[in-house]
Amino acid sequence: MPKLRGVSQDLIRRRWTEENAREVLAALAASGLPVTEFAVREGLDPQRLYGWRRRLTVTPGPAFVELRSGDVARIEVVLRTGHVLRLAESFDPDALRRVLDVLEP
Repeated sequence: MPKLRGVSQDLIRRRWTEENAREVLAALAASGLPVTEFAVREGLDPQRLYGWRRRLTVTPGPAFVELRSGDVARIEVVLRTGHVLRLAESFDPDALRRVLDVLEP
């Protein structure tokens, strides 16, 4: 199998940009080879590929659905993630702690 067209000796040695990493990871996926075999074939460090793959993998967060009830929210909690929790005065503090443990581990 031919080597990557875009991988030059310079790219093998220097720091990668996100664009470089995406290009190489796309070639890895297209090759159908395991990471180690692909890395050996291309003269790359397998750990570099694993690291970039981990870094660029987007893990979807939990899906949230807004629920509306007759209660009017009296307390609003804004999380570091930007999520907003609106709570009625009669909220259960233990349940809130459990929800916060999931949203902000």
